[in-house]
Amino acid sequence: MLDLSEINWGSVADWVSGVGSLLQPELPIQASVSEITDRRLIDRLTSCLVPEPYHILIVDDDPDVAQFYAMILESAGMHTRISATPEQIPSILEGFDADLVLMDLYMPSCSGLELAQVLRQIPGYLSLPIIYVSSETNVRRQFKALEVGADGFITKPVEPERLVTEVSLRPERMRTLRSLMIRDSLTGLFNHNTILQLLKVTLASCQRTGTPLCLAMLDIEHFKSVNDTYGHPIGDQVLMAPGRTLRLRLRESDIIGHYGGEEFTVIMTGVGLGCAKTLIDGLRESFASIAFQADGHVFHCTFSGGLAAFPEQLSASELIKAADRALYYAKRAGRNRVFNAHLDLIGDDGRAGKHSRSA
Repeated sequence: MLDLSEINWGSVADWVSGVGSLLQPELPIQASVSEITDRRLIDRLTSCLVPEPYHILIVDDDPDVAQFYAMILESAGMHTRISATPEQIPSILEGFDADLVLMDLYMPSCSGLELAQVLRQIPGYLSLPIIYVSSETNVRRQFKALEVGADGFITKPVEPERLVTEVSLRPERMRTLRSLMIRDSLTGLFNHNTILQLLKVTLASCQRTGTPLCLAMLDIEHFKSVNDTYGHPIGDQVLMAPGRTLRLRLRESDIIGHYGGEEFTVIMTGVGLGCAKTLIDGLRESFASIAFQADGHVFHCTFSGGLAAFPEQLSASELIKAADRALYYAKRAGRNRVFNAHLDLIGDDGRAGKHSRSA
């Protein structure tokens, strides 16, 4: 066990001060509206978001040792939670979205090995990184502990620098892998499967709280012609442009996805249809003003949009169907406009009725 009386707290404090300043995330740069016209600056603005601090769950039956680990990790910018009762970890994890569990290997009521075995039997925690901390130096026993699904082993006494390095590397890798699974590689937006799941989850939350929800389906027009005329690299630039525009203009709580091909999806909560239509119309006008260049030629692109809302539509599939139908009629009515599935009248005979034109 770590002997806290032997720690040189002065050197630890100096190290904490130094590493804390090194690990502070770079703040987003400030820019005027005119400067944002530079595409490279836009890329930097949309990629310099401050990352969410790592959430570390510390499990140790010695509160002083656990507090020591927490002090080091929090000084490095992480969020921690301490528990001395391994039996309660599954329930704690339900309310604490941990990026990693740092646990003692030998605890009286439940060993770290037993706790790791329990966590690996829960589907949601199959890939949750686990690191043991122990004075165990027997390599064979260390390997046996790792066999149950743990990701690392730190031998006591623990050096602050190694603790921060070991703990930060694994959540970073896990977040990268998770991002590759849920995001589109070209646009950086949520991919098709993820956006469908997020729509279901968000809608369920809105149904519980009675919060309005709007779904926007956007489609870039004549995109095949862009690829055929200017080539796929230019087409990729066109596809990336809506993502930049949407991320710069929408709220952090709005969910943006690349639905597939040249289609994009936006999920907005707490917003009425009128406000959503005004917002998407503004984005449509901004996108239409972007000048793309290829081989000395300048061209512009447009998109049309379809809106649907909860509680008018009660399920995710109904929302998608209604928004897609509104999008279809927006394109049929002349393109470069946004239609509302609930206010823009569409006849039962399939003919476009009285539409509110936003071009």
